Amino acid sequence: MESTLPLPFLISVAVPPGLASSEGLSREEVSCLGCVFFDVTQKNLDKLLNLLTQHNAEFHAFFDATSLDSRDDIVSVLDHGARKVFVQPERLSEFTEFGDRVAPAVSKLSQVSVATQSGVLLKEFDQRSCDVAGFLESSKTTKLPPVYIKPIAETVYDHFVDICSQISAIPIIPSTSLTTNKSESEKKLFVPKLFSSAWKSDRPDNLLPTVVCDERGVALGLVYSSEESVAESLRTKTGVYQSRKRGLWYKGATSGDTQELVRISLDCDNDALKFIVKQTGRFCHLEQFGCFGNLKGLSKLEQTLVSRKQSAPEGSYTKRLFSDEKLLRAKIMEEAEELCDAKTPEEVAFEAADLIYFALTKAVSAGVSLADIEKNLDAKSLKVKRRPGNAKGQWAEKEGINNGTAEKAKEAAKESSVPLTSAPATESHTTLDTDKITMKRIDVSKVGAAEVSSALKRPSQKSAETIMGIVTPIINDVRQNGDKALLAYTHKFERATSLTSPVLKAPFPRSLMQLPQETIDAIDISFENIRKFHAAQQDKPLQVETMPGVVCSRFSRPIERVGLYVPGGTAVLPSTALMLGVPAMVAGCKKIVLASPPRSDGSITPEIVYAAHKVGAESIVLAGGAQAVAALAYGTESVTKVDKILGPGNQFVTAGKMFVSNDTNACVSIDMPAGPSEVLVIADRDANPAFVASDLLSQAEHGVDSQVVLIAIDLTEQHLQAIEDELHKQAMALPRVDIVKGSINHSVTVLVKDVDEAMEISNDYAPEHLILQLKDAEKVVDKVMNAGSVFIGAWTPESVGDYSAGVNHSLPTYGYAKQYSGVNLGSFLKHITSSNLTAEGLRNVGGAVMQLAKVEELEAHRRAVSIRLSTLNGGQA
Repeated sequence: MESTLPLPFLISVAVPPGLASSEGLSREEVSCLGCVFFDVTQKNLDKLLNLLTQHNAEFHAFFDATSLDSRDDIVSVLDHGARKVFVQPERLSEFTEFGDRVAPAVSKLSQVSVATQSGVLLKEFDQRSCDVAGFLESSKTTKLPPVYIKPIAETVYDHFVDICSQISAIPIIPSTSLTTNKSESEKKLFVPKLFSSAWKSDRPDNLLPTVVCDERGVALGLVYSSEESVAESLRTKTGVYQSRKRGLWYKGATSGDTQELVRISLDCDNDALKFIVKQTGRFCHLEQFGCFGNLKGLSKLEQTLVSRKQSAPEGSYTKRLFSDEKLLRAKIMEEAEELCDAKTPEEVAFEAADLIYFALTKAVSAGVSLADIEKNLDAKSLKVKRRPGNAKGQWAEKEGINNGTAEKAKEAAKESSVPLTSAPATESHTTLDTDKITMKRIDVSKVGAAEVSSALKRPSQKSAETIMGIVTPIINDVRQNGDKALLAYTHKFERATSLTSPVLKAPFPRSLMQLPQETIDAIDISFENIRKFHAAQQDKPLQVETMPGVVCSRFSRPIERVGLYVPGGTAVLPSTALMLGVPAMVAGCKKIVLASPPRSDGSITPEIVYAAHKVGAESIVLAGGAQAVAALAYGTESVTKVDKILGPGNQFVTAGKMFVSNDTNACVSIDMPAGPSEVLVIADRDANPAFVASDLLSQAEHGVDSQVVLIAIDLTEQHLQAIEDELHKQAMALPRVDIVKGSINHSVTVLVKDVDEAMEISNDYAPEHLILQLKDAEKVVDKVMNAGSVFIGAWTPESVGDYSAGVNHSLPTYGYAKQYSGVNLGSFLKHITSSNLTAEGLRNVGGAVMQLAKVEELEAHRRAVSIRLSTLNGGQA
């Protein structure tokens, strides 16, 4: 039996799935090896599905699903990208439609005979009672498909691997029993040894031919590998090979044409290795990209577009496409229509090439590679749940396609007297158009509090263990290696490989702040309104005489050095630079340091540079994520260490902030924990449906993990339908409609009878943004107990708070509004108290102090008072 796996073994990873272990292989090592095995249960199902959603492209995932009773749950595992799922043999007939992606699981070696062409999982294998000889004898006449063996916990793994080798089976080995560190090879299985033991070389030195490919599978060249070179590759996460003359060859060590290791695998006969790498520069020593020649086709086009994005001259057509989003959008739609109209094979090829050119320009502009696109295609190919495949909205209408909606409408008209809310509360609201963007509904009069709470549950985030496992090594690397590490992460995550310095120092060049006058005016207006509101928050020194001769006071001082994180990602956010920078300026902070991810060309958007200039920032750190947080917390050669870090960000930024705030070596505080953006709108019958829909969508477009909630007070079906129609119509006109769809998928409309019921739910949810679209909205404000910021009445969209009204938009999310305030002037101040006593004052309060010190047995405290009183009394205590 030849293994069809890219590895000679499977890596069993514990749940919750961090895909990393402090006691075994790291997350990066598991990713480089790429073949993992999970025991899926009802308890960990959601975590594993989330893992597949996030990282399916990184590995081949195998699942023991014998603990799952529901067929739908097993189908969901397949739909999320599992390469193979093992079930009880008697259940195989339920999954015949999925072919070799479903295989049987057994618990005895003698039962392996039930193996299908897709293989078999042998569970709870005990090597002490295994009849290897008998099995080999009985299987001589039968060529078995792959046998995957998962041993019991007490297994001696080196012996177990030998047994698997004898019976041509694939061992499943816990991550914690594997290592890539040679010094640990006596206690654990040495991964490079597993490779070299499995491969078949016809060379006396046991070197193995190795094909090096880029992420798209394009062959760059042929080299050789040894056990030692594989170990170095896994250790350094780079391309390291075995030169037949000079020993270990660290690719790019002298030329600078380095490689980041993505994956190592064996071919089907185990007589060749394959390295997948991210190549910087050329692979070949000649003037060509790879040893087999230059790139062509889509790879060549991508290389050209990346180059043009970085260096295309001003005024050139390609430069216009990269800088004019509307032009590029128009060209994509134009070329798509021309492809639709093409008739002959020659015309189709010509128009398809044009469309691909503009589509790839869009991708490169957004920092998306061909490899990223192909990963999405591969992930979609593993989907097993099929959609109807209907054309959407205006496109279907243009071609005269009705998707059966006319017939459905007639049926619906007959049943119009039946309220749609009679459907089960937790199901999505049924619509005539299966592609309609709509929120699920829940009627609190028909369900219990638990169902309401479940419906309002925020989108799940990665577990703290998973996130910390990712950010901790990044933070430690930046702390230890400073600018070098910070730049390396910016090159990796932002693809800003041309960047040579991680910091832009003030004064900022005017050339980096070239903006249309209307944008400058908008920033200036917002700046002044934010300044006015935060300046009004300044408090006067407080002084109180608590008893005669005892004066207590409190005064404020600015935090001297603050770091302000301005997110990048899917949107440009100069407003955040203002919301953080203006109150820091008003408070009088001596050093204001911004941090924001740069664009792929290494530059920061001019809007953010202008905002930084307006608030008097000392510098802008050209980095994002946990690496930027680490640089601000510990400082680097170029980055000023700060005393407090403020600003929103994704899960990795938040985890980084939490980490450094708990590290006494950093001595840095943070503003608040944070999650994805969210809004809760409360609407009654006086609310304008178009206004309600627009407020919901203004938050839904932030990201697929954002959540929007509508609490509808005594609305009729007609009111609800009007809001849903507006939601769909407005969403379809948005350029970020795909992000909106993702957000709406976990958003909800809650039907309640009155304002009190609405406010009870709202206060329990504690929204970041609360919008009151109510007839007497101002009167309801007294009922607000938990919210980040409140927007009162029909003419106050949440957008004004995000930008220009003056209030701050850096707010607590994910329910933290129950404990935290949003950013305000006080966020940049520290309050200091003082005491000033006269001799009379000490006489008045001294007795109480001495008695309490005596109770607490702190004699030095008591004497600090008694000695003074003795002096006042002429030396008599």
